[in-house]
Amino acid sequence: MADSLEQLYQQVILDHSRQRHGAGDLETFDGESFQVNPTCGDEVTMKVQLSSDAEGVRIASLGWEGQGCSISQASLSVLHDLVDGRSVEEVEELDALFRELMHGRGQPLDDEKLERLDDASAFVGVAKYPARIKCALLGWMALRDALVQARS
Repeated sequence: MADSLEQLYQQVILDHSRQRHGAGDLETFDGESFQVNPTCGDEVTMKVQLSSDAEGVRIASLGWEGQGCSISQASLSVLHDLVDGRSVEEVEELDALFRELMHGRGQPLDDEKLERLDDASAFVGVAKYPARIKCALLGWMALRDALVQARS
């Protein structure tokens, strides 16, 4: 059972690294961030456009351009699917959950947290390899910084 789940997680990562959701430039944006992982050379430029509604500030659109290993590219793709259209408050909660997953040394979170992370839960195995954690977190760091830029 554990092997089949691990294979499923690996397939999710491979699929997202090949079909990079959200990849592309945004012409109109409120915040932008360029991040580099000096350990392996992964890099990303992330742009975010915000909108406001009765429920607060949310991500209206999110675009990124980057290059790097399959883990960094897949993480960016999954991040896009997970946060696009969500409120900034929800995005901050998801960011905290993903960081918790990455710092868990390969131990899964409880079912409710994994369900909230959706495909991002596939990165649980990445957390076993400290050198790869930065790859998975690169996009999340860029998003966090782009949101700060957009809100200032």
